[in-house]
Amino acid sequence: MKQRCASQFRLLRRALILSGLGVMLLGCGESVVSQSGDEPDPVVVDVPIAFIKRSIPVDENGSIRENDLRRPELFFPGAGLYIKTRASVSAEVRNITDALFSATDSQDAGSERPQYDVKDLEVSYDGTRLLFALRAPEIEGLDDDEQPTWNIWEYDRTTDELTRIIRSDIVAEAGQDTAPVYLPDGRILFSSTRQRTNQAILLDEGKAQFSAVEESRSTQASVLHVMDANGENLTQVSFNQSHDLDPIVLADGKVLFSRWDRAASDKGIHLYRMNPDGSDLEVLYGRHSHDFNGRSQNFVQSRITPDGQVLVALRDYRNDRLGGDFALLDVNSYIDTHTPIAGNDSLTGPAQVAALFDNVDTEADLSPGGYFASVYPLWDGSGRQLFAWSQCRVQDSSASSTGADKYLPCSDVDVSDERYTAAPLLYGLWMYDPASETQQVIALPEEGLAYTEVVSMEPRPYPADYTAEQLDAELMAENLGVLHVKSIYDLDGDDTSPFGLAATSDPSQTSPSQRRARFVRVTKSVSIPQRDVQEVPNIAFGPNRNLLMRDVIGYAPIEPDGSVWIEVPANVPLAISLLDENGKRISQRHDNWLQVIPGEVKTCNGCHTVNSTVPHGRLDAENPSINQGAALNGSPFPGANPEIFADYGDTMAQARARVLGDSYVTADVVFEDVWTDPAQTQPAEAIRLAYADLQTPLPISQSCAQNWTSLCRITINFPEHIQPLFDLPRMVTDENGLEVADHTCVSCHNSMDADGNTQVPAAQLELTSRPSSNDPKLMTSYRELLYSDNEQEIVDGLLVDRLVVVTDEDGNPLYELDENGELILDESGNPIERTSTVNLSQPATVRGAEASFRLFRVLETGSHAGWMTPAEQRLLAEWLDIGAQYYNNPFDVPQD
Repeated sequence: MKQRCASQFRLLRRALILSGLGVMLLGCGESVVSQSGDEPDPVVVDVPIAFIKRSIPVDENGSIRENDLRRPELFFPGAGLYIKTRASVSAEVRNITDALFSATDSQDAGSERPQYDVKDLEVSYDGTRLLFALRAPEIEGLDDDEQPTWNIWEYDRTTDELTRIIRSDIVAEAGQDTAPVYLPDGRILFSSTRQRTNQAILLDEGKAQFSAVEESRSTQASVLHVMDANGENLTQVSFNQSHDLDPIVLADGKVLFSRWDRAASDKGIHLYRMNPDGSDLEVLYGRHSHDFNGRSQNFVQSRITPDGQVLVALRDYRNDRLGGDFALLDVNSYIDTHTPIAGNDSLTGPAQVAALFDNVDTEADLSPGGYFASVYPLWDGSGRQLFAWSQCRVQDSSASSTGADKYLPCSDVDVSDERYTAAPLLYGLWMYDPASETQQVIALPEEGLAYTEVVSMEPRPYPADYTAEQLDAELMAENLGVLHVKSIYDLDGDDTSPFGLAATSDPSQTSPSQRRARFVRVTKSVSIPQRDVQEVPNIAFGPNRNLLMRDVIGYAPIEPDGSVWIEVPANVPLAISLLDENGKRISQRHDNWLQVIPGEVKTCNGCHTVNSTVPHGRLDAENPSINQGAALNGSPFPGANPEIFADYGDTMAQARARVLGDSYVTADVVFEDVWTDPAQTQPAEAIRLAYADLQTPLPISQSCAQNWTSLCRITINFPEHIQPLFDLPRMVTDENGLEVADHTCVSCHNSMDADGNTQVPAAQLELTSRPSSNDPKLMTSYRELLYSDNEQEIVDGLLVDRLVVVTDEDGNPLYELDENGELILDESGNPIERTSTVNLSQPATVRGAEASFRLFRVLETGSHAGWMTPAEQRLLAEWLDIGAQYYNNPFDVPQD
């Protein structure tokens, strides 16, 4: 398998294409060796193979229907599951799924076969059973949401029984279930839109239960679940907000799967791994490998080869060819195509090599190497592979030939000749033997049909049984896990602390005020319902719809060594940000969802920049942590309060959590200097930015403000929580109680004065709650804060856009011209000066509070300093930091 042909194997001679007869072995040297179809294969004897064959799906115009990786629920009727008794063209073939349906079940009663769909074929480790996803035929007259769903089925060849795993019709139809795989303990892992745990949490949050849409809001998110072999004990184990697909079990018992990373932006589908219970989630490969030699690729349909490599399909999102290319990935040595894991710096890659042919071109109209729909490695020690393949063929548009005569293999013609165009796809089944570098046909291709998946029903080694990590029983009882960051100063293995980690972490050398990063904010994605549950218009998300909606979970201090140890809700998608002493985000947004299961402690070394390709998010691939923890057991940290003693290797956050027991997040931004030794130095001043100090509605319940639990959420809606800051009366009185000034925002930032007369809002910024003239569904203040605007003035008692004369680079006025370039004159015969509006940039931005410096400069040190309290400015900052959404609860959005 490691040797590659410099050019395409010529698998089909023209005779085979034209006649559809014969079995051939061909090699790199173009030699053809015939072998009788009646001869058994010399290595694989009497081992059945299973495959999916389908009619090529076409639309009403005869064009091939397009598949989309982002739509796993798509239905392409006309497939069937078949078994061959052995890998030979003449072996007996039997359809094992048609019997489930009669022809009258099909949407078209005149169809030759029932019109159901089958995909995601997987074989048990002992080779006796098949798992697959099947969707029954459409039922005429029913709406889309009433049609059958994808279900998981099993076939046992020892008993010839075909069984739906979930017996109950009601339960089976409760979600789109796809991509099943056997776990070593007999349970089944699969992808589903059920979102079992997420729906339960929604109910606990006081919301309706529903399956949330993925982050492009096109379809429901399909994530990983496990169930018993009989369909009982359904449990959700992954919590991505877009799809988690195509799971497979690695030799060590961990699960590899394809994740669509779409938090805040579309980063593609790449490979992740985790334990079968959802713990220890991390990226495995491909985050920065979606452009390979100019080709766009996502990583799906993974399989593990006998030598431990990952065999993976390379696909663009959309595909109307039923296939593409396959590659072998060295994920043990690399995290990206040219990025080795730490310690393997001498490796340069590529980690990705062609699985079979090196001349497959999925970008061009014609692929010299054809297209692969499926590749399956045999486990008999031969290194052979089964594959479903469509050869590169052309048709001569100038020829008068008909039928098969009009099709030619690409290798027989000059494909640059414009009279040759791509012929219809023609997928057959094949087996490649690396020892002889030859290919044997297993099932002859047929026009209008395609073989799209194939597996061998042979035994293969069981993966290791997964042994659950020791989980904290108290945390499990409270549905909590722990996020442990060793040091936020660890940036891809580099020490970015202000004075070096040793000095920065020593309270006797570095005061808290000298450390800019003071707190972490933990946020959670908010599930978005489909339109039939709740209509959520685009305006609800604000200027950047990709950010969708987010809740704040809470806050925690960063310790002097940069470490963080915080208890967070389990089984929800989380992200963390770094904040300064005022509660403003000073780091990039964390745009990959984290998760912990109940009782789990998830550790990461440090931080990472968005565009950096240095290994991150995979502990075995990263550079060693810059924070090795306490050097001694039972001693205090250097220069620190001796009451907090460390165990060997502890970070300061670990030690604090163990000794002081305050490892939970809080709703308020709170700092107490517990590290300075009071016998040596005066502890630093405390910080407390509390919701209790607000005079406006709180974005958190009173009970959560006082006693945080795993179900507490901080939900900030602009109309309910930000606009009241501008409406709040802010009268300034003297010692006698007489009003001397009015600092109420809407008193001056208003297009009308106290007497109802039109005025220019102060600083050209209106902060009233009146409907915006640009979009009446939004308040004027929201539009003025976050969208650019035009400078205005009063003309004849009306507020209008101010117009200025347009000048050239020398300051000379420009004049209006007609279509012939001649001056346009007014009624007096004078040329008309060209004018334009004066654009004003918005004072705030969805990029966050720090980027909204025009707004905060006025509030902190400018003319309005002291007019808003620190607690109010903190609320304004956190709203901007999470995305400045108009609403962060879809059920708070008014319905038309």
